[in-house]
Parts: sequence; structure tokens; C-alpha cells
Amino acid sequence: MSTFVISRPPRRPGPPLPQGELELQEPPALPEAQGADVSSVLTYLPMGLGSGATVLMFANPGANSGMYVASGLMALSTVGMVFSQLGRSSGERKRKLKGERRDYLRYLAQVRRQVRRAVDQHRAAVDWDHPEPARLWTVAAGPRLWERRPANADFAEVRIGTGEQRSLLRLVPPQTKPVEDLEPLSAGALRRFIRAYSTVSGVATALHLRGFSGVELVGAPAETRGFARAVLAQLVTFHAPEDLRVAVLASPDRVDTWEWTKWLPHLESTRAQDAAGAARLFATGHDELLALLGPDFANRGEFEPDAPVSPAEPYTVVLCDGVVLPEHSRLAAGGLRNALLLDVGGTAGHEGAYRLSLEVDRDRLAVTGTADGRKLAVPDFLGQARSESLARLMSPLRTSGAVDADEPMATDFDLAQLLGIRDPRAFPVDALWRPRAQLSAQLRVPIGLGEDGSVVELDLKESAQGGMGPHGVLIGATGSGKSELLRTLVVGLATTHSPEALNFVLVDFKGGATFLGAEELPHTSAVITNLADELPLVDRMQDSLHGEMTRRQELLRQAGHSSRLEYEKARAQGAPLDPFPTLFVVCDEFSELLATKPEFMELFVMIGRLGRSLGVHLLLASQRLDEGRIHALESHLSYRIALRTFSSSESRSVIGVADAYELPSAPGHGYLKKDTTSLVRFRAGYVSGPLSSPVVEENPVEPQQVAREVVPFGPLHQPLPTPSRAAEAERPPHSPDQSEVDDSVTLMDALIQRMRGQGPPARQVWLPPLADPPSLDVLLPAVVPDPHRGLGTADWAGSGALRVPVGVVDRPFEQRRDLLLADLGGAAGHVGVVGAPQTGKSTLLRTLVLSLALTHTPAEAQFYCLDFGGGTLGGLAGLPHVGSVAARLDRDRVRRTVAELTDLLEHRERAFADLGVESMSAYRRARRSGAGADRYGDVFLVVDGWSTVRQDFEDLESAISELAARGLGYGVHVVVAATRWSEIRPWLRDLLGTRYELRLGDSLESEVSSRAAAGVPPLPGRGLTTDGLHFLGALPRLDGGSSTQDLSVATKGLVEEIAEFWPGEGAPEVRLLPAELPARELPPAEGDLRVALGLDEQRLRPVWHDFGQVPHLMAFGDAETGKTNLLRLVARGVMERYRPDEARILLADPRRALFPLVPEEYRIGYAVAGDTLAELAGNAAVSLRARLPGADITPGRLRRRDWWSGPRLFVLVDDYDLFVGGMGGVLEPLAELLAHGADIGFHLVVARSTSGAMRAMMDPVLRRMWELGCPGLLFSYPREEGKFLGEAQPRQLPAGRAQFVTRRSVQLVQTGFLAQPEEDSTW
Repeated sequence: MSTFVISRPPRRPGPPLPQGELELQEPPALPEAQGADVSSVLTYLPMGLGSGATVLMFANPGANSGMYVASGLMALSTVGMVFSQLGRSSGERKRKLKGERRDYLRYLAQVRRQVRRAVDQHRAAVDWDHPEPARLWTVAAGPRLWERRPANADFAEVRIGTGEQRSLLRLVPPQTKPVEDLEPLSAGALRRFIRAYSTVSGVATALHLRGFSGVELVGAPAETRGFARAVLAQLVTFHAPEDLRVAVLASPDRVDTWEWTKWLPHLESTRAQDAAGAARLFATGHDELLALLGPDFANRGEFEPDAPVSPAEPYTVVLCDGVVLPEHSRLAAGGLRNALLLDVGGTAGHEGAYRLSLEVDRDRLAVTGTADGRKLAVPDFLGQARSESLARLMSPLRTSGAVDADEPMATDFDLAQLLGIRDPRAFPVDALWRPRAQLSAQLRVPIGLGEDGSVVELDLKESAQGGMGPHGVLIGATGSGKSELLRTLVVGLATTHSPEALNFVLVDFKGGATFLGAEELPHTSAVITNLADELPLVDRMQDSLHGEMTRRQELLRQAGHSSRLEYEKARAQGAPLDPFPTLFVVCDEFSELLATKPEFMELFVMIGRLGRSLGVHLLLASQRLDEGRIHALESHLSYRIALRTFSSSESRSVIGVADAYELPSAPGHGYLKKDTTSLVRFRAGYVSGPLSSPVVEENPVEPQQVAREVVPFGPLHQPLPTPSRAAEAERPPHSPDQSEVDDSVTLMDALIQRMRGQGPPARQVWLPPLADPPSLDVLLPAVVPDPHRGLGTADWAGSGALRVPVGVVDRPFEQRRDLLLADLGGAAGHVGVVGAPQTGKSTLLRTLVLSLALTHTPAEAQFYCLDFGGGTLGGLAGLPHVGSVAARLDRDRVRRTVAELTDLLEHRERAFADLGVESMSAYRRARRSGAGADRYGDVFLVVDGWSTVRQDFEDLESAISELAARGLGYGVHVVVAATRWSEIRPWLRDLLGTRYELRLGDSLESEVSSRAAAGVPPLPGRGLTTDGLHFLGALPRLDGGSSTQDLSVATKGLVEEIAEFWPGEGAPEVRLLPAELPARELPPAEGDLRVALGLDEQRLRPVWHDFGQVPHLMAFGDAETGKTNLLRLVARGVMERYRPDEARILLADPRRALFPLVPEEYRIGYAVAGDTLAELAGNAAVSLRARLPGADITPGRLRRRDWWSGPRLFVLVDDYDLFVGGMGGVLEPLAELLAHGADIGFHLVVARSTSGAMRAMMDPVLRRMWELGCPGLLFSYPREEGKFLGEAQPRQLPAGRAQFVTRRSVQLVQTGFLAQPEEDSTW
């Protein structure tokens, strides 16, 4: 059967009911009865006296008879006049009473006509709402069909017959005198009038069915069924199928009686089908009917009078005839919400507090069980033929699904109804988009209904194109429905416009619930939420929107058009142009946005000024309108929408009147002001409500197979044909039934889901903020092993050129992201990474190292790391590119690393000069061709924790700075990580050409921009480039992960993998000073006693002490640090270089440690106590004074030392602090000879403990030795002794290691170890 879709118009108002009251006039009263009136008689007394006087005058003799006659007649007339006057008063009373009676009866006649008109008006109004059942076909064939809505007070109200009702025009009796004082005829007429017209007879009597869970009809079968047909006919005529459903439960012998109901659209199932189409809600058994109605009906709550009716829960009338309901039936027990059991014949057995039992007779309808059996009405009946005709008349009709607005201000409706979408899950998207392809139809969308039921549309086009836009403002208080209206507007525009015609930028300053889910629309260019918690994103959004405006300007300029309108017109005429969609920017809570970021107003003004031509439309929404902040934008806001406001003043600010403040508290009520004169009240539709259950076919079957079957169309279920095996195999999986539908799915979800993937996706104006760090495999091309280059990137353009990615850069203005490249091959070869603790400095350093390692071989790039940042660089130790990783406590390795690179720099400076190498680029080319001055390529000194260098390795700061100052030209790079820029001295900071500024502890210390630095989020790896752009550092891993929880494991695995695939040698390791240096490994003494004391830390070369140039030597240190061993080295060197006759040794050895080493032939004296040493020193002084050159000694002889003869004297004093002498010390006799030691062959070597060393330097001999420039070796000693010799700082050193201190430098040396000849081999 073909169906026709109709649209229910707004409900037409019927004739008005009479209202008010009529005060009746008082009937006339009886006049008072009057007696003889003496006063009236007295008025004739002068006339009588005159007549008597006349008689006396003529009573004289001379009077004739005529005079007597005249006098008699005069007297007689006087008497007559008196008696006639007395009788006239009684006649006038009667005439007056008759006149008043006539006037009052005339008045009642006039009032009777007025009352009869009211009665006719009463009957007409009631008959309009409740016409006779026989005339219902006229309603079904006209525009009043299905006019009642759930919001109407008379929803589910039916006519049950005609009866007597009180007149709506109330007659008010007058206040009268007692009845006996009233004129009887008039009073009787008044009583009869009031009795006749206080009630109206023959008026339709209605029953409100929603107040009952069941209505029982008792009486003869013909009367009860005729009455039930009349009730059903009214229900299906005035109520639409989606609001009211009808189900029939009839015994098998009474199916024919109700077969006519099969034509009713109200009887069709929305969830089941049979062979005849949609299943009919008609059954012969209770359980069968509940199965047809579905679980939603069976699971309804307990009966509630006047419960709200909704599309998800329509009002359901179950007609039961001849079926006894089971005891467990909830229909019989107490009833279901929004359900009525109409029991024909009273056989169902319904019980409950809301049960109504009616006794139906031919001329009498009464409530059963009442004591008086009072008659309600004369019942209505409808024959079966008329019922079937009415049902057939409505059979092909269906509603469109669009909103019906009889009382739009009191009706809830959704967007699907506004758009006429019956099934949001399967509506034709292209069909709704296609009509909007015309420019005139674009940007127009329904948002609600007006007071007259008409659809209110918002047209965003500019006024020149007949619209209301392009920009507007929406203001609504909390709970006014502002967010819901925004969602309705956005989803409505998306449903009716293709992404080629319209895109969205949706901004929610607070939270993000307003546009939740809208990011899945193909129209969405950006959804920007939760800006209040992440204020830096506000600036990013400003850049993105500004960049989009600039991009659109450039696109129009290139196309040669001045506006989007001209562009689209040219495109519509066939010009080869890409789509240029309108961009609709919706900003919720813009007032708070401007309060936080006032500078954002500049962008709003820019959009307001240029958006008209660029196709950018702006809608600002907020709870309040801050006129002080928005005044610059006022002139650009074309339309205004005001929902309920907080105050009348706010309403006037938005729409010019206070009406918005007086709107109902229910959400969705508002005013639309589209120009200076038009103000339209509306109620908005919604999209966040639950989606009504879809039509689900039970036991689906192929339509082609059903079409081949011809089956009778009856009220009962028609079994489906058995599907073929092929059809069974091809049948899609069965859809879930209604009970399985997710109740959380909203209309907005369904519409968005339907549009997902439809049309081309919108251009992304807003890329997601940098949140998840990428891994190196995302930034680099494919990493593959190579037999020659190892594991690396074969296709990276920067391979071997020191140009590598280390992260991604966010460019919101260009609406893209770029690689964060470290280009270290030129002037920006030094790197500075600065950030507060735990901001990702060490991770970024590892990323840089591994990125270079994946694009360079260990022969091209080497790394030497000083790991002062927590040990994270230690995971790189196994990398073949890494020569060393030194921690803070490994002081020797730290110093050796710096020294090694310093030595390399000096070597390259000489080599470049010798070989004529012009630059490092030329050197790199030479190395690639197989030539090179050393084993190194580009060398990187990586320092993680610059503050540690300044605090614990202050002497290395200058050396590293020298590497930075001179290293770039020779391939030496410095990479520094610090917590603040101020930790790095300005002259070193200026050399760091590549800078990465992570989040700082204090944004004011930023070298880029303090304002931009304040906006860096607290995420590891986030920072700023030197251009002020935000970046996110990559993670040093190749597994695609973005987590830092297992980063150490992933980094270690990558390091092992690189090492496994490298076939060659790794980076040269850092050479360290040995923990113990055997003296035999030192070169022998040479020359005029040039003794090798050990190896220096800087170049690992021998440290010589030339006694010929500097005749004396000092040594200080704690016990067991190597002082005595130094004296052994000197003694051995003396004995190796000289024979006993050439050199003699004077030993001061209180601990007897040197005695076994020096043979007796070399010993000239041996002292273990102070007095002995003083005596020996005095004797030696006497002998040495004789060698002092005189004035006759020429410079030549002074160099040859030929004026004296004898052996050289070496005085070796161990533990000088243990020798106690006089005021000047035990060696005071020798003090004056110290300056001439080289000339006279006198050499003093003193070893002393550092305990009290600062005071000991006041000793004349020690002070004199330092003044003469004699060097000293400072072995390990504690900090509390302070600095007492030159610039050397107290240091804890291994045994045998010392600082070689001169006036010009401090050098760390490892002294040679010479074992004692005896068993005791201690130092």
C-alpha cells in the first residue's frame, strides 16, 4: 500500500468558549398601599372657602334666583373636585406596577437572547473539540487530522456522549427584597429564567483518559462495542501515530469485530514486520501482544496520572475484548505508565486504584458501583461500517517526522523534526546538502519555532545577500540553553551544508562539553577547548585564525577576486577553482576569553572587518555581555540572540528591550534580533536528547522475496516466507533488537555518525597541540643497516652534513608542523639547551646524539659526554660514536675528556696550517676520500649540567670556553645543557648558535621572549626556538613509542642495535692517567739532572723537573699520598745521573723510609731529629758559601760553574713538619743560599704534611723557595686547609697524584711509583 506523508500544521484554534458572568437585575417590588391624603384635600380648602363666601355674598334680599343656582353649582363642583382627587392616587399605583412588570419582562427577553447566544457558542466550542463520532470523517479529511499534541491539555481526552453541563456564562442572581415584596409575576419569570439557563443540555461530555490506568465497559455487547469504537475513532482522529499507539487484544471469536482496526496507522508496529509489511499490534493472547509491543512497553514504570508523553514513550491504548488477562499481567494489576487498558465487556479482570467502570446502556452512561447510579451522559456509539471507513481514510497517511507546533513555546522538539528527518541514522546526506549548493540557499538553518509555530531560521549571510550576518552574538544565563543552541546551530548547518561549502572553527574557552563530538564532523577545521586551563593555547589559536585570514586573502589575490562571493560565482560558472568554503567561527564564553586575553579583541575586530569578504563568519557566545570589552566590535555584530538573561539591563544591552529577562526558566526560550526593528521570539530545538529507538526488523527477509508472495492483509500476524539457502548465506548479521540500543546515543551522535566520512574533509586550521613526543623513526626516513655505514638512514639528505631532526616545530600561523632541525655544519655548530629541572634537557641531548649517530658513521662524528644531569647520558656509553661518558664523581675522566679535546684542537690547528686545509668542510671532504690529519671527524663535547662545571670544575670552564671559541673551525663542537641562561657566561652564550629553550623556572630569564616563555606548557620536551616558535623534542627511540616510562630501555636497545651493525672501529677513547704509574715507565734522568716526575693530565706526557733551571722543589700532602715516593724518585734520578763523586745526598728522614734507598757512598749526612738536621745544615752552609761566585766570575764561567769543584749537594727533607728547630727553623742556615742553588750545585727538596700548611708557609725556607719560583707538588689534602700555594685548590686525589703548581699554572700529574727495596712498600 502506498503511503502519503503529511505535515501536521499548527493546531487551529476553535470557537472561543463563553466566559464571564452576567448580573441579573432585580425584579420590580410591589408599591406601598396609600390611605386618604389630607394634604391634597387642604389644597382645595381656599377654593371651598371662596365658594362659601360667594354664597354668602349672594344671600341677600336683593339677589335673584340665578345667583342661587350659580352658588350651588360652584359648591357642588368643589365637592366633586375633592372626591376625584382622592380616587386618582389608587389608579396611578396600578398603572405604575403594570409598567414596571412589562419593562422587566422585556429586559428578561433581551437577556434571554444574550444567554442563548452564549449557549450556542458553548455548544459550538465543545463540538469543535469533541465532534459527534459520525462526523469524525470530516476532521480526518481536513487539516485538523492529528492536531492534538502531548503538550495539549486535552491530549487523550475523548467524548463519551452528550449531557447537561453548567453554563460557562454564570448568571448572578440579584440581591432582592423578600419575595412577598416582589412583584409576583416578575419574580417567577426570574426564577424560571435562572433555572432554564444555568445549565446547558445536549453538550458533549468528555473523559480524560490519562487519569485512569483502565476503563471497563459494562453492558450489552452491542452497546459496549459501539461505545468503544466511538472512543477509538476519536483517539485515532485527533492523535498522531507517533504520539498514540493502539493495540488490540481480542479473543479468536471476536477478531472479526475488530478487524477494521488493521487499517489504522496507529496499529502498525515500529519494530517488527511480517509477510504483509509492518506487523499489526493485534493479538489473541496476552504474551503475544506484549511481544509485539516490545520490551520498552513491558518495562515501563508504574502508572502515573498525566505522566509526560514523548516519542520514546507514546501513549498506548490496549483494547481488550473477550480475553482474561493472566494474574502476572501488569496491565491488569495496576497499569503501566502512559498506557490505558480499555476493557470491552469487563472480562479482563483489571484491578487498581485508577480503574474506572462504566455502565453503557442505549440512552444512559453511568459509573458502576455508585449509590445513586447518577447518569453521566447519553452515550455515543459508532457503527462498524463507519469505523472502517474512517480507518481506511487514514490508512495511507503518515507524518513527516517534522516538528508539529501547536504550542511551540510549550513543546519540546529536536533538530531532526525541524529538518524533517525521520531516521537520523540513515537520512540521505547528499540530498540535504544538494539544495545548499546555490549561494542564495547557503548559510541558512532552522534553529527553532516562533510563537506562531513558524520555523525560525538563522541566515548567516550578509545583509547584501538577504541574510542577517555575517557576525553575531549570543547571550544566555546559566541554564538558558546557550550551549544546546550552539550545538543545534552547528549540527544543523553541518546537516544541510557540504564541507565544500562550510567549515567550522569551534572554540570553548571553558571546559569542552559544548562541542564534544563535533570534531568528528567532516566540516570541522578546528575544535579548540579548555583554553581557560591552558592559556598558552589562546595565543596559538590567535595565530591559527590570523594565519587562516592571511591564507584566504592570498588565495583570493592569486585567483584575481576581491571576495569569496565573486570567487564562488566564478566557480559556479565553470572556472577551474578549488572550493572556497565559508569558515564559521563559534566562540563560547568569549567574555571570559577577553577578560583573560584582552589582546584577542584585535583578532575579533579583524574578522569583523575582513570576514565579510573572506567568507569568515563569527558568532560570539557568553553568559554575560561585557559592553566595555566588546565596544570595538559592536558595529560588526549584525544579529543578536538573547536567551534568558541575568538581569533586565543585560537584556536591553543585547536586544534593546528587557523582554529576555522575563523569559521562562525552561531552556531554549529566546529572542532573535536580526535588524534594528525585528525582534522574533522563538524556542530552540535540541540535539542532545536521547535518540528514539530505530525500526528494527525481526526475522528480516529479502524485499524481493516478499514481493513475490501474495498474502491476505489481516489484523493477525502473517508468517514470513522461508528464505532460500542462498539468501540465508548472504543475509547480514542480525541487528540488535530495541532492548540492545544504547540509550546513551543522542541525536547529535547519530547525525554526526551519519555524516562521518561524507564529503571532503575540512582543511585543518588548528592542528592538535604538541602533546605526545614523536620518536626518531617518525622524523627520519627508514633506518636500515648498511654494510659500510652501519645502521642508519639511507635517504636522509643531511647524512654526513651535521643536519639532523631533533623534534617538531609548531607553526600555527602557517597551520603546519615542521621538523626541528639542528644544522651544526656551519656557524651554528655549538648547541645550548636550557630548561628548568625535569623539562627534558637530557632527553633532548640524547635525541641529538642518536639522531647524529643514525645519520653519521663513528668515523664522521664522535661524542664525549660529561654527564652531570643525573646519569641519563650513561646509556649512550655503548654507542660506537661515543668515546667517553664521564660522571661528576669521575673527576679524572672529566678532566681528561676536556684535556683530550683541547689537545685535539691544538693538533688540528697545527695540522691545518701544515697541510693547507682551508676549512672544516674541506677537511670533511678529505676524510671522506681517505685522507685526514687524525682519527677524528666532527667531535662533540656534550655537557649535561653546566652548573656543575662552574661549581666543581671551575678550572675547566675556561678550557671549554676556549674549545667553543676556536673549535668550530676545526670540527670541535660544544653542546651545553643548563637550567638557566645566566649560568652560562655571556661570552660563551654568544657562541651557542643553536639554542633550544625549554620551559624555564622564571620566564623573565628567557633569551627569546619572556611572554612566549611564560606560555610554554609544563610538558617535558616542550620549548621555544630562537624564532619564538613552540617545539616538542623527539624521544631517542626507534620503536614508534611516545612514552617516557620505558625510554631508558628503548634507548639502550637502540644503542646496542647501532653498535651491532657497525663493522669498524669506534670513536677513540679518552686516555686516562693510570691509577699507578711504575717508575720504570718514565724516561731516565737526563742533562744536568732533568728528572721525570710523572705524566701530566693534559697530554699524558712526562712532567720534567729541571734542577739545572729550578734548583729546588716542594711537596705537600696528607699522609700516604706520595710525598716520600717523590723523594725516592728524585734520589733515584740523582743516583742514575751522577756518580758518588759527582753528587751527594743529605737525607732528613725522621721515619727512616729513605734510608734503604740511598747507599752509603751517596749519603753525606743522615738526620732523624731536628738538632741533627740543624747541625748538618750549618755545616753544609759553610761549605756552600765557599762556592758563591765572586765579582770576578764572568757570565760564561757562571754558566760553566768552573770556579768550584766537588760534588753537587741534594738535600732531601721528608716530613719537614716533624723537625723542630729554633725561631728560624732547622734549615735556616741554608735559606740565604737558596737563591744561588743552581750556581753552586745546591738543591733542596722538601716534603711536608698539609696540616697547618698555611701557617707553615711562613717558614723562612719555604717562603723563600716560593718567592724564588720553585714549583710545588700538592698531593691530596682536605678542603679545610684552604688554598695556600698559588691558585691550587684543595683536592682529594688518589695516592701518587698531585697538582704540579707553578706561579703560572696548576697541572695535574701522576707521579711515578718506586717501590721500597725492603718488604715495606708503602708510600
